[in-house]
Amino acid sequence: MWRSLLALLIILGIVGLAAILIPTMAARNFGPPADSLTWLEAFEYSARLLWADGLLTTRAEPSAPEEDFEVRAGESIGSVCRRLEGQGLVVSAAALRDYLIYTGRDTSVQAGEYKLSAAMSIIDIAGRMQDATPTDVDFTVLSGWRIEEIAAALPTSGLEITPEEFSTAARSPRSGFDFLQGSTTTEGFLYPGTYIVPRTAGTDDLIQILLRGFARHVDPARQQGFAAQGLSTREAVTLASIIEREAVHADEAPLIASVYLNRLHAGMKLDADPTVQYALGYNASQQTWWTNPLSLDDLQVDSRYNTYRVQGLPPAPISNPGAEALEAVASPAVSPYYFFSSACNGSGNHVFAETFEQHLANLCP
Repeated sequence: MWRSLLALLIILGIVGLAAILIPTMAARNFGPPADSLTWLEAFEYSARLLWADGLLTTRAEPSAPEEDFEVRAGESIGSVCRRLEGQGLVVSAAALRDYLIYTGRDTSVQAGEYKLSAAMSIIDIAGRMQDATPTDVDFTVLSGWRIEEIAAALPTSGLEITPEEFSTAARSPRSGFDFLQGSTTTEGFLYPGTYIVPRTAGTDDLIQILLRGFARHVDPARQQGFAAQGLSTREAVTLASIIEREAVHADEAPLIASVYLNRLHAGMKLDADPTVQYALGYNASQQTWWTNPLSLDDLQVDSRYNTYRVQGLPPAPISNPGAEALEAVASPAVSPYYFFSSACNGSGNHVFAETFEQHLANLCP
């Protein structure tokens, strides 16, 4: 009898010790169990995880690339785990399910598209499925935006870049690109378009992506077109940045380019409204960077960018021009015009004139 009692005490001691050690070891290896689990459930899943410990960190295929995997809306955790095993992304559906339930992550797996790899462990994949946010974002720069307008698009872009960080960096000298030589700003060279940007990209990464976009599109043939007009690449981009802001309709861009080139070659001031708008900066009452309409006082703003007061091109571009404006400078129309003004019918078109008298006659009453 005493032997049976002793055996019972030993068994109870072992069970008690296991009841303490197993949860303790699981908590040390995998973190605390979910609050939603009962003590018995926590003990059960602790034991399962310790038994499957090696499977949780094993990678099904260490050199495998990422591939698409969709967690369907309303899909059970068991189904998700089985499909992951069936697709070869995890070595054990059961081990993944046990880990998700133990940690409480089974209730926070999000439906959506994921980039997963068999080179990831079960623990890695469990963590990844807590966030259906894509690894890349689409970031769009519109033609004619200035640096501050690009910066204003960042808070809702999904990128962890503040407008202040971007504006400061974009207005600083940058090496590595011939077209930026001697420039103190990247204004004009942040090529418009929609880019696929890694969500983890920093300020410098984004600026490099936009500058590479410019380098791809302003090829030697286009640069030869600039040279044919007697312009360096930077001068051509500066002129294109003005045309971008003037041409409401792209088909007028070559004719507008011809007017400005005619004025430059004749030694006339450009008298370009967008340069005044750029100099004025943000208009709080209109909530825009491009004040419209301009007053006579506005035209007198003291700035190197004000081409009503300063001869020739401004010192740097005033916006980031797109393909049509750049091509208009490389291949402008040939015209006798030295003036243009907005048509009075609200169409966004312009009327052109050879003389100042004709220009005055074209102005709206």
